[in-house]
Amino acid sequence: MNSTPAPENSSTAPPTSTADDLLRRDPWLWWRNQMPITAKWHYFDHAAVAPLPKPAADAITKFATQASEEGDTVWPQWHDRQETLRGQFAELTGASIDEVCLIPNTTTGINLVAEGWPWQPGDSVVVPEGEYPSNLLPWLNQQSKGVDVRIVPRRDGRVEIDDLFDRVDDSTQMIAVSWVGFSSGYRVDLESLVHRAHRRGVKVFVDAIQGLGMYPLDLSQIPVDFLAADGHKWLLGPEGAGVAVVARRHLETLRCIGVGWHSVKESKAFTATDLDLRPTAARFEGGSANMVGFAALSASVELFLQVRRMHGANAIADRVIGLVDGFEGMLRERGLICHAPVGSMHRTGIVIFEVPGVDAAKVRQSALDSSMVISCRGAGVRASIHAYNTLHELEQLADLAAGLAK
Repeated sequence: MNSTPAPENSSTAPPTSTADDLLRRDPWLWWRNQMPITAKWHYFDHAAVAPLPKPAADAITKFATQASEEGDTVWPQWHDRQETLRGQFAELTGASIDEVCLIPNTTTGINLVAEGWPWQPGDSVVVPEGEYPSNLLPWLNQQSKGVDVRIVPRRDGRVEIDDLFDRVDDSTQMIAVSWVGFSSGYRVDLESLVHRAHRRGVKVFVDAIQGLGMYPLDLSQIPVDFLAADGHKWLLGPEGAGVAVVARRHLETLRCIGVGWHSVKESKAFTATDLDLRPTAARFEGGSANMVGFAALSASVELFLQVRRMHGANAIADRVIGLVDGFEGMLRERGLICHAPVGSMHRTGIVIFEVPGVDAAKVRQSALDSSMVISCRGAGVRASIHAYNTLHELEQLADLAAGLAK
């Protein structure tokens, strides 16, 4: 498994190298070659909205050309690409293909569960504080059904599993948690959380948007009950295309709240009048799909799978955490304040740092002026680092921040 930083003096493959050879020798340079953004920007904002790889952009162009020149004569090809994506997500997550549901965004996936679960007055759901609104508001919306939403304080950005279970009792139906905190970068130990929850008879919903694809996840071994993620962040897809996973054991319990023509077994029988739901998670895909978005997302997800197939399930995480370790060292050497989770199990590509005496918005603007893209989160600056980034890029960001501090 190759998890060392890519060569820092080149952004293009040697002309004599084939793509497969480069993927084998240096997957990160191979990946970087497929990211047009690198020609102009040092891009560290994947926790917000990611740039599209060239294969994803090409998929959109192909779809537009087909749609304008061929119309629905090629609809079966679009449908096949959608089903390819379903299989790719099954491979990426370790879920059964029948448990995969293709959705517009994470919010849709969360509401599938929050609105579809058979709540009874007096039931409770446990949620950490500081969640992105999409993983809080749908649960708060269940208060009108008599559901008690218990918000558990974090500790310096950390979600402590013991603290969650301090709020679990016999009324608790669900724990809803982000795998990776969007503003802290803290990664929850899903294996411990899920197994402890199941021993108590509690289901687990995971908002995986900040982690899916980047860190190993095998749902056949860590049986998360429900999961949702949009593709437009770390998965390098377009907005409006994502995935949900509904464990097979819950298919008949979770009520379909958006039933449509695509929800039923005979989806092409447009004159049928029976509500005979599909026996798979596809029953939650009520209407027409975002075919162009799913085609692009499929092209992006394939990049992750190619690296994983050749270099192992841990390769991407090892690469990213190695870059983060290097960047943190650079920041501290320059006297800057850095906040990142402690412990390899909890670390991610998200680093929050501060430039003493300088407003975060000024740091961000100065970075933009120098062709670097970062975000402001709270009082700090968030750099979200991907596998195709390089230590050389990160050193330039560290130098810029240190220069502002002088």
